[in-house]
Amino acid sequence: MYFITVSEMLGTGGEEIARGVAETLHYSYCGEEELFRAADEMGFLSDVKRLDEKGPHFFERFFTEKPRVYLDRLQSLIYELAKKGDAVFFGRGSQLLLHSFHCALHVLVTGSLQKRVERVIKEKGVGREIAEKMIRRSDHDKEGFIRYAFDEDWLNPNLYDLILNTDKLSIPSAIKSIVESARSDEIKACGVDSVKILGKLSLHRRIESALLEAGFMPSRLFFEVEDEEWVRLYGVANSSEEKEEIERIVKGMKGVKRVTNDLIVMKAAMGGA
Repeated sequence: MYFITVSEMLGTGGEEIARGVAETLHYSYCGEEELFRAADEMGFLSDVKRLDEKGPHFFERFFTEKPRVYLDRLQSLIYELAKKGDAVFFGRGSQLLLHSFHCALHVLVTGSLQKRVERVIKEKGVGREIAEKMIRRSDHDKEGFIRYAFDEDWLNPNLYDLILNTDKLSIPSAIKSIVESARSDEIKACGVDSVKILGKLSLHRRIESALLEAGFMPSRLFFEVEDEEWVRLYGVANSSEEKEEIERIVKGMKGVKRVTNDLIVMKAAMGGA
């Protein structure tokens, strides 16, 4: 199986290119509509919509765990879709989530501000001032999302295997370039081991989001996904009831059949100095 991730600067035709690549290669296309549909099936729709390629607001980020819950569920969703293989992912940090897989090709579509503004004016039917504001806001939001989610610069060229500038390249030419690169001998197919890794990564994100949502502190609680059916818990719980509740949450995750609970019950110290 293979993956292609396409990231774009607004106004470069990246989405059209991504769809064209998927159609040419007969791959599944995973854009906004497809992600939302899959998120709805997993019960994550509202969470995925809340983290729509934007960094979280200051107060939400620093005073709640909600952004981490949203992010975990978005990442779990992408890993689940990747397990199905042969897919083109459009945005949502997929270039970083799938970066370690040798069967993935990562593409960035760029262009000059002038050309991008012209495309947005034509495609959206807006004036130049609004088009420029839309582009700057899109760039700012994507920068904030990737910085928050991965502590990375979304325009770092090292994240991509192929960078295409559509100031001169036509949409068909860009599609052809990506398809030819995807079919090259350098892009090797992912095997069964990769599917297992994706499954473990997906489960890890789902468990983390469930525990965060339940209010358990990640600084004292740890877990390892040994395989897609077995999870080991370790660290510190404040009571036997908390230890049992944590195990109950993990056992309730879809696919989990075995939980090894090595949590140590350690009650908080009472009294003052």
